[in-house]
This record gives sequence, structure tokens and C-alpha cells, in this order.
Amino acid sequence: MNLEQALSDQIANAVNSLYGSIPQPIKIERTNPDFVGDYTFVVFPLLRISRTTPENTAKSIGALLLTHGSMVTAFNVVKGFLNISLSTRIYADFLQQNWNNPSFGNTQMGAGEKVMVEYSSPNTNKPLHLGHVRNNLLGLSLSRIFKASGHDVVMANLVNDRGIHICKSMVAWQRFGNGETPESSQTKGDHLVGKYYVLFENALREETLPFIEMAINGQWAAPKPIAEQYALLFEQLKKATEEKQIGKLKDDIKELVRNHSELMRACQQMLRDWEASEPQVISLWKTMNAWVYSGFEKTYTRLGVSFDQYYYESDTYKLGKDVIDAGLADGVFYRKQDNSVWIDLRDDGLDEKIVLRADGTSVYITQDIGTADLKFKQHLVDRSIYVVGNEQEYHFKVLFLILKKLGRPYAQGLFHLSYGMVDLPSGKMKSREGTVVDGDDLVQEMVDEAKAKTLELGKTDGINSEELENIYESLGLSALKFFILKVDPRKRMLFNPQESIDFQGDTGPFVQYTYARIQSILRGAGNGWEALEIGQDLHSLEVEIIQTLYRYPNEINTASNQFSPAIICQYCVDLSRTFNRFYNGCHILRETNIIAKNTRLKMAYLTAHTLRHALDLLGIKVVERM
Repeated sequence: MNLEQALSDQIANAVNSLYGSIPQPIKIERTNPDFVGDYTFVVFPLLRISRTTPENTAKSIGALLLTHGSMVTAFNVVKGFLNISLSTRIYADFLQQNWNNPSFGNTQMGAGEKVMVEYSSPNTNKPLHLGHVRNNLLGLSLSRIFKASGHDVVMANLVNDRGIHICKSMVAWQRFGNGETPESSQTKGDHLVGKYYVLFENALREETLPFIEMAINGQWAAPKPIAEQYALLFEQLKKATEEKQIGKLKDDIKELVRNHSELMRACQQMLRDWEASEPQVISLWKTMNAWVYSGFEKTYTRLGVSFDQYYYESDTYKLGKDVIDAGLADGVFYRKQDNSVWIDLRDDGLDEKIVLRADGTSVYITQDIGTADLKFKQHLVDRSIYVVGNEQEYHFKVLFLILKKLGRPYAQGLFHLSYGMVDLPSGKMKSREGTVVDGDDLVQEMVDEAKAKTLELGKTDGINSEELENIYESLGLSALKFFILKVDPRKRMLFNPQESIDFQGDTGPFVQYTYARIQSILRGAGNGWEALEIGQDLHSLEVEIIQTLYRYPNEINTASNQFSPAIICQYCVDLSRTFNRFYNGCHILRETNIIAKNTRLKMAYLTAHTLRHALDLLGIKVVERM
């Protein structure tokens, strides 16, 4: 039953009957809670054909709906706003049709469209941290929302398993590792490799800091390769000092010195050796990546994250090189004197972009071009969604524009879900400095917090120890997931573990508690109520809960269209709060009228189904009792 469409049709018939035409499509919206009514129709656009006041126009339409429509039982007019109250029979019929419908919530909005959601995309030089957690949770939830709205979905993970950042961990392990392995150190594999990434950065800082300080102070003690490039920067530095713009040049000098350091030259050579398939380098690369994959899988399993398709940049970067060669021949790219390959996007409001280094090695965009071709060839997707942080917005503008210039048929269906970074009360995370919040530690902290909070509230009576551990796990993960997903993806967010575990706030545990409360009610109801009829005369709180349930399929469609699990989170909170008002205002198990009791049990049953379905879209497992 499409309630809004049926009401819109009745309003359209009334307008046509009164004025002989309908100047524009009829649009209705839910009535503001401050006014009486279920839906509101704004009549101002009709004044040119009604040729009377807004109030008179609204009253005429309302009166006709009362006499000729079966849906409307009352109306009121506030200036040009026609507030319409519907028959409770409509809501009773909706409940009868859907209370035990296992597919309630699923829609067919996206039927026939295939979507790939690419998320996670970890680097194999460090473990997953809080930022990765937001990425994974967004990608998983968005995939499930797309599926619920009828799309055919492919969940993909492009693993960044090659490049200079991988070589940093490899060089550090060669120099400082002394043969250490996950087994010998009893360390999770991704954590061990991440340790060497931080060790590399620390060693690089020690090597370069003296040169950087001397360069910034105008002293000359830098190696020759730096000295040749530093001369121009030195002149700019003196001028910038006078203009108080020295900050940017300090960064330029720092990066210049780092790139010409002995450690970085060793990394660059290792990357060249890797691309040349030097056996010892390939062997070390495979060994350390295997450590990382083992660690990632444990984290994915605990988070409930999975993928249909894995891609590896070590496989796809060569495909990108082939595309560059073809693009050179077609004039899309050009080669500079130093042999590097570029594309000029200045006429499109962007900049020149390198797509192949002078030594022939790939840059990130090279492999992304190759991967995009492979994804389309394998899956023929209509849309491809990249879930990547907003610091990469420029990168994806360039990538999508290049693919358009290459004439790729799938280029119009590319979308970058540019999500905001996650901050902590202590500030921004930095991978190089080892100041990130480790994903594994964060999950465990949330489970520990859930356990402490549950014990504090005394909600463990009659539950055995194994079930309690499962409850702590589910509550901790629901707190983490809900808190992260309830923020619009495009916004930067501050993660507060203590706030996320609150049983009374707009949190996962609050929604879980509502679901568990309903399960307790249904267990107390026993058997036999399912076959009894539903009452037609409904209390206002009963109408409110059914109205809220009715919204759910549209909320899924909206979340799909806006790429926002936050819409589902807000709906979960709305439905939970509405049910709790209903529960506090209407007896269920203590109701003596058998029809009213049965009706309310079915409302509770559909509410539980809807909460379970919605939480599943967020990647959250429900807790049956608390």
C-alpha cells in the first residue's frame, strides 16, 4: 500500500474537480508534530486557478476530500496549509498486511541496476586504525542499504599492496628486524609490519632532521643532490621570511631532504627492484604481506566485514601502464623531456597530473585507471562507488576526468563517497608517528566498556556466562558502529567512546535495549495471539507507531539515494523512542481487551522486525535479551 500516492491521487482528483486543472504534481509531506494531522498539502501554488484566498482554497479541497474520499476523516487549515487526518482503518489495514511480512522494508527502487561498492582499501604496511574502521563500516552499511533497495551489489576491496609506503616497512625490517616474525614475537601480523613502518619514519627523522634545521636556518651542510635543488628554495626562503610566509617553504625543504636521504633512496631502489621482479625483494614482499593479510582477516571477522571481490594493486598497476601507453598514442597524455608522462587538465579547472614517473614506475592514479577498467570488464557495473576519505577528493576528480577523456563507457557512473576524518578528544591521528588508534584495541575497549556498563546497570540476572560474553561483544560493537554511522558520512566527526555506550542517548545500546524489551514482551505473551484479529479503532500512540513503521521503506530509499547510513541510524532512534512512548502509554500484556492486546503485540512484533532489519543494514547484530 502506497499511502502517500493514494492520498496524492485523491487530492489531485479534488483539485481537478474544483478548478478543472492541476497546475503541477501534487506533493504532500508529513504534518509538523506541532499541528494536528497526518499529512499536509500546501495550496499556495493553486491560487492562480482557485482565484481566492489560501484559507478558502484549502477549506474547499478539505471539504471535498471529506465527502468524496474514503481516506480522510478530518482536516484543519492553517493559512495556506491543509492538514489532513486519515482514517485509523488505513493504519490497521497496513498493520494487518505487514506485521508478519519477512521482507518488510526491502524495496525495488534499484531493481535492474548493478552497483560496486569499493571500501576498506588498506595499505599493507600497517594495521587498520579508527579511520579505517569508519571506512569499513560505511562501505558495509552502504552495500547492505543498496541491496535492501533492490540493487545488485558487488562489495570490493582494493588492497594497496605495493608502492613506496610498503617498501618503507620492508627496508626497516631488513635493517632492524633481526628475523622477527609474528610467531617469534607473539604479535598479530599487521601490527608487526606496522611497527616497522613507524621505525622507518623514526629512523628517517633522525637522519634528516639535522639537515632540515640547517637548511631552514640558511646553513650549508646538505648532500650535493639536495644542494642543487635547494638553491632556489633558499632565495625564496629569504623573501618569505620578510613576508612571514616561511611555513610552506619549511614543508618543501623538509620533503626535499627526506626524498634525497639515504633511507628514502633505499626505498626507491627497492620499489624499482620490485617492479623488476627481483627475487629476494619479491620473496620478502610476499612474506610480509602474508603477515598483514592474516591480521586483517581477524579484524574483518570481528567487525563483521566481508567482500565479494578482492583486487590487488600489484596485479592492476601494469594494466594502468598499458592504458597510459594507449593514451599516449591517442594524444590524451604527453611525455616530458625527463621521460615522465603527464596529462594537462588546466582547461578543466584542475592542473597537470603525472601518470608515470621518469623511471617508468607507476603512481597511484596509474593503477586506479587500470583497476577501473578491470572492474567494469569483470562485473559490467552501472555505478561504481569509491568509499575513500575526503583528503583524496582532488585525486578522484582527476581520475574520473581522465577516464572520461579516455572515453570509458562507465565513467558517468563513478562516484566518490568522500567521508570526513575521525578525530579524538586528544586530536588528529598520524600514522607516520604511530599516534593512531588501533582498530583492534578500539573494538576491545568498546566491548570492555559494554561489559562494565552492563554490570553497573545490573542487567545480567539469569543469563549464563557464555551468553553474557556474546552480549558484551554485541553491545560493544553496536555502540561503536552506531556512533560512527549516525554521523553524516561527509562530515568530520569526533569519536567519544564513553558517549557511544550510553543506554539512554541516541546510541546503539539504546536501540538494542528497545529491541530486547520487545523480545521480552513477546516471550511473555506466549502463543495463540498471532491468529487473532486486529482492531480498527486505534489509540493516538498506536497510530504514531504505525505511522513510523510505514516510513521505513522510504527511509531505505532515501539512505540509498543520499549514500548515508546516518538516515537509518536516525530512523532507528525515532522508532525506538516512538515505541517506548507507546509502551509507556498503552498496556500490552496487562491489556484486558483481547483485540487491543493482540493489535499491540503485532505492533511490537513488526517494530522488532524493523529494528532488527535496520540494525542489520548497519552491520549490527541484535541482542535478544539484556
